[in-house]
Amino acid sequence: MTMHTRRSMLLVVVAVAAAAARAPVSHAYSYNASQGPLATAVIVFGDSIVDPGNNNGLHTLIKANHAPYGKDFPNHQPTGRYSNGLIPTDLIAQGLGVKQFLPAYLGVDHSPEDLLTGVSFASGATGFDPLTPVVVSVISLEQQLAYYDEYRSKLVAIAGEEETERIISGALFVVCAGTDDVANTYFTTPFRSVEYDIPSYVDLLVAGAEAFLRNVSSRGARKIGFVGMPPVGCVPSQRTLGGGAARLCEPKRNMAAQLYNARIQDMVAGLNGDPSFPTLVVFLDIYRVLDDLMERGDKYGFTETTRGCCGTGTIEVTGLCDARFVSVCDDVEQHVFFDSYHPTERAYRIIVNDIFDNYIQVLVG
Repeated sequence: MTMHTRRSMLLVVVAVAAAAARAPVSHAYSYNASQGPLATAVIVFGDSIVDPGNNNGLHTLIKANHAPYGKDFPNHQPTGRYSNGLIPTDLIAQGLGVKQFLPAYLGVDHSPEDLLTGVSFASGATGFDPLTPVVVSVISLEQQLAYYDEYRSKLVAIAGEEETERIISGALFVVCAGTDDVANTYFTTPFRSVEYDIPSYVDLLVAGAEAFLRNVSSRGARKIGFVGMPPVGCVPSQRTLGGGAARLCEPKRNMAAQLYNARIQDMVAGLNGDPSFPTLVVFLDIYRVLDDLMERGDKYGFTETTRGCCGTGTIEVTGLCDARFVSVCDDVEQHVFFDSYHPTERAYRIIVNDIFDNYIQVLVG
């Protein structure tokens, strides 16, 4: 990628971001099916937002391979996706014309085509802070990279080195992590808050994110969509834990998310401006659209924006959201959140539509 091309892309990214900030309701971008897929594969690293079931075989409480998760997935199957149906990376893979569902890397009997078109290495509740996955016994981002190396070897065995290089260079990589660091490791456990104030903890996360992006780039990625942090303090569980009796949005968590997003964008701009860094990274802002969904949900047809659909909707997530012990709402389409932490498929569709409208053409153009 030449410096002229990179500068042109960066100007487009800046213009797109400015337009996104003014955009009202998102309208889904759609590719021209006659032109074929817009990427060779979709390859994903991160946390529960993009984990389709990698935690299923782990000795951890952070799992979604039980009802009511998956209640609206084909065959009502709880695959390990943390929602009632599809998750963002399924929708991204569909929107790019790559495939219908993006599978987990672990615990799945992949066909050669599944491997050739991409997988997700994501693990629910992981993060850029190396302590985060340790606290809840999930897969670290470092281990996700090790699984990627193993995966690449499988691609070579199927298609050969030259074709593997073509697939990797033409793939859309997605990185989505950081929220669990703030919501869980910093604000819920005592391990980091006694050692770091919010700005210094954000610096720790940004340093971890930069190191990770450099590692992904060095492995051949040429297009990376980096998902920003949502309004953490307005997520149902965080309202319950930090928002007082009225369950208001908790401002310190939101401040941390906003600071993180700002510093991540500065870091990404630095990488994109570095002639020795061969990868285009595009920051995907989800704070804005999720904030709009939660503050003005009626605009999108939602009637419940502060509680999940599972149980009371205030605290139930993963093991606490279990159909054997709690009920599930019968109007999931009216809820922004399925459990107390993860959006519904309908909300995810709005978020991914926003990503396609504002960023995907830059990444795959």
